[in-house]
Amino acid sequence: MIPYYDNLAFMNDYLILLKAEPVLRRLSTIQLIAYFGAWFSNVAIYTLLLDMKVSAEIVAFVAMLHFLAGVIQAPFSGSIIDSVKPKNLMLVLICIEIFATFFLVFVNNLSDLWLLYTLIFLKMAAASFYFTTEMSLLPKILDGVKLQKANEIHSIIWSFSYTLGMALGGFVVYLLGVKVAFVLDACMFVVGFVLLYNLEIKVEMIKTGENLLQMMGDTFRYLKKTPQAVHLMLIHAFVGLTAFDALVALMVDKYYASVIATSLALGLLHASRAIGLVIGPIVISNWVNNKRIVYIFIGQAFSIYLWAYVMKDFYLSLFASVVVGFFTTTLWSYTYTLLQKNIEQKYYGRIVAYNDMLFLSSAAFTSFMIGFLATDGYSLEFITVVIGAGFLVGGIYFIWILKTQKIKEIK
Repeated sequence: MIPYYDNLAFMNDYLILLKAEPVLRRLSTIQLIAYFGAWFSNVAIYTLLLDMKVSAEIVAFVAMLHFLAGVIQAPFSGSIIDSVKPKNLMLVLICIEIFATFFLVFVNNLSDLWLLYTLIFLKMAAASFYFTTEMSLLPKILDGVKLQKANEIHSIIWSFSYTLGMALGGFVVYLLGVKVAFVLDACMFVVGFVLLYNLEIKVEMIKTGENLLQMMGDTFRYLKKTPQAVHLMLIHAFVGLTAFDALVALMVDKYYASVIATSLALGLLHASRAIGLVIGPIVISNWVNNKRIVYIFIGQAFSIYLWAYVMKDFYLSLFASVVVGFFTTTLWSYTYTLLQKNIEQKYYGRIVAYNDMLFLSSAAFTSFMIGFLATDGYSLEFITVVIGAGFLVGGIYFIWILKTQKIKEIK
């Protein structure tokens, strides 16, 4: 473990980077605002579903929809990103998020589920596209350790927003209702749009002279001659196993509904995990390297086993959620940075898009299987143990990658 004074110096590195990089600072501010608002509507959506007494399959399907949109658009989104100015594209995507979020106020009962599905799909398609655009932009303005720190800042902001957004979202939904949560979320995106509109982003656009189909073909040829990129995309996809939204909603419905209000339970459980997501990289990020990341996979697996063991107790589950989140941010940011480090700049947008497609496919599959297994009679504890085992497999796979592929260290 890193000594306390080193942790303070570590946090200071983030502040120094943000002061030195105005584009990163503004993009990070937009992330903070947009993500914070998003968790209001996330709590509201699952509260609405549980209040409507929907089946476990519908809960899991909604969770899967949060990831499915990104999977479907990935084959062409990367080519668009590599051929369109990032700021213009990001502004359009935020507009889509504003309208898709606001129109959630018109979902009132089971007959409106089609509208809920459509709006979630559009909202998450835009969010995923925006994320991929931003993550392909960062390597063009930052490099090496700065890039790693920027990825970690992104993860910490996501986690911090997740913590406060989920916790406050639970109280807002409990006190004011789901409609207010949706409106507040839309307003947050409006603020993000204004901040981005006034930001100047200067990056060199590499003109290839290829159309979208030719760019896609060129990408596959590049992946064929760069197998380490494929393996790094696959190893990053293991983090998608932490798509616990459906699992948490089912836990609340089965074990905690008699203990605490649904919206509060959802908010507190997600917020507890997010506390771990924030603390984790502060404590262990400087310690991690290519060889030690295997121990993070193992730690993630056993933290999930702990969660399964104490699941029936709401207060112990809150503690276990913190432990589960502790390893996730570092696992996500380090494997993402490794991929960015080991590919050519020309292919950033396309490779990042395919990487996100695999990650979101993993998350969507995890959500689907949670609902499928729960409906088929398997206990939530058993499902959680199976997810934990996936990280042991990921650790073994990464050992194999290091032995067989030339993987650059992050410096």
